[in-house]
Amino acid sequence: MRNFALPGRSPVYATRAMVATSHPLASVAAIEQLKLGGNAVDAAIAATAVMCVVEHAMTGIGGDCFALIAKPGTNPVALNASGRAPMAATPEWYAKQGIKKIVTQSPHAVTVPGAIDGWATLLRDYGTRSLGDVLARAIEYAEGGYVVTPRVGHDWAKLTEKLSAHPGARQHLLPGGRPPKVGEIVRFPELGKTLRAIAEKGRDAFYTGEIAADMVAELKELGGLHTLEDFAAQKATYVEPISVKYRGADLYEMPPNNQGIVALIMLRILDRLGTLGADPLSVERYHVMSEASRLAYAMRDAFVADPVMANVPVEHMLSDATINDLASRIDRQKRREDLGPVPQPTGTDTIYMTVVDSSGMAVSFINSLFSPFGSGIVTRKTGITLQNRGQGFVLDPKHRNCIAPGKRPMHTLVPAMAFKNGKPWMSFGVMGANFQPMGHAYVMTNVLDYGMDAQTALDHPRAFFEDGHLQLETSMPKAVFEGLAAAGHPVTWRDDPWGGGQVVQIDPATGVLIGASDPRKDGMAVGY
Repeated sequence: MRNFALPGRSPVYATRAMVATSHPLASVAAIEQLKLGGNAVDAAIAATAVMCVVEHAMTGIGGDCFALIAKPGTNPVALNASGRAPMAATPEWYAKQGIKKIVTQSPHAVTVPGAIDGWATLLRDYGTRSLGDVLARAIEYAEGGYVVTPRVGHDWAKLTEKLSAHPGARQHLLPGGRPPKVGEIVRFPELGKTLRAIAEKGRDAFYTGEIAADMVAELKELGGLHTLEDFAAQKATYVEPISVKYRGADLYEMPPNNQGIVALIMLRILDRLGTLGADPLSVERYHVMSEASRLAYAMRDAFVADPVMANVPVEHMLSDATINDLASRIDRQKRREDLGPVPQPTGTDTIYMTVVDSSGMAVSFINSLFSPFGSGIVTRKTGITLQNRGQGFVLDPKHRNCIAPGKRPMHTLVPAMAFKNGKPWMSFGVMGANFQPMGHAYVMTNVLDYGMDAQTALDHPRAFFEDGHLQLETSMPKAVFEGLAAAGHPVTWRDDPWGGGQVVQIDPATGVLIGASDPRKDGMAVGY
């Protein structure tokens, strides 16, 4: 139990339904759907649509989504609604143009948005309400306005330069020539009109006709290869989740082209190593997890790609032999500068939310533009901020993850769900691009190794490597910083926190729902 004399928040408890999102308006929208008779899928999409308006830097209808859904008595179902490269996108074309890397603010970073097709697919197959029903609050906030919250305002204020580069971004996202301040009311009338069209005419209103033509025209003006046919062909697909056991729980993740396998590799390595150290704030704990993550991410970079168009050796990546090899490379006392090549097979910025409804259906849902405000390209007529997921590709023709016509990139969006004794136990996710699998490992180890409740598990200080440094949140004790430096880690303090997350747990004994929302964001857990 937390110390009530210190700042913090308690987990939220309820018996019928629970929602956890990164924005209060989204949490309320989800609860509203449930109160109107909708289920967890309806609530999840309603909340996500609201966040596509009110957390505009983190997500949008010009992005992608992934979902894990579990009904009582069934294994989770996974939906991959990631977008694809244009059919004209070949490594040879980029080579002829002298393009060696896909950069953020480029039309080539824009893959066809998959989110709207994903929403429509989930509602058709698992929801009970229409697109018009679940988009109502998002339309209201886009047209009528919403108030900028502290974390949203903080993120927006840092992106003036990026948003100044494209006329559509300046028009829609820099009202009056500057980012909105905390407490100001913001409206997106063009985006509201686009959402209305989708609500009335369905997913085809987005992928065909005037809205799609506007996106294609905007991208072609910048040199993009996209066509109306590319947009019309976008389809979400159901895929088989992958899982590993850890400390009595089964963690389910999305398979490649998703990076969820990184969390599974990490947990298998940690399981092999045994105890992480008695203290969750120990140098040893952060050191071991950092070394395990370096190995797991190296495996991702070597192997993760679109399995429809490349050989992705999932079984090899999770095999006992591979995990034993990787675990043997970790020195528990000091950082190894060179962790060695990854074992080869033989012969070959984001929102997350989760809902559990009164029937026990659990939905783990994530929707994103990737970088803050995605590519920074915003359609002038329709107000759609376009993602930069194409940066997940490489341009080396010999690499599994090389760009190709209709191919899906290596993707960082990672929803998660853990089961105990064959039943859903914890639906959760942690935002933050590449950080997300590391965030999953923190939540799992915080709860299962250190006995933390869901809220404490999210609150706990985080560290992750980026730009050649192990970056620690400023909440980390100075002694941990110094100890990691002494162990050979190139440590720095990080100004902004690592990601943000949400958790809904189901108590196996009582069925009581326990919600938690990360203090690194503006959101909250709500139940009834």
